[in-house]
Amino acid sequence: MQEDQEPGDLGFSYRVRKNGDVELLHRGRLASTLRGNEASDFLQEAEGGDAADTQQLMARVTGNYKRGNERLAGRHPRNQR
Repeated sequence: MQEDQEPGDLGFSYRVRKNGDVELLHRGRLASTLRGNEASDFLQEAEGGDAADTQQLMARVTGNYKRGNERLAGRHPRNQR
């Protein structure tokens, strides 16, 4: 872990565009764009929680989070080379 990161920081951030879209960034690169109801729902949840909760929310929304099955998936026959 880098020294300038907080313990719950997963590398996510977001920015709201003029048209109301929300861009979710992971380590400075665009990971997902939310529009309409998704964007407004996200903003309501993000403003209601602390920094660690917001990081988890962005990870769930983008699908970029560990599911606990990475080790098992690596041993699956279709993933063998």
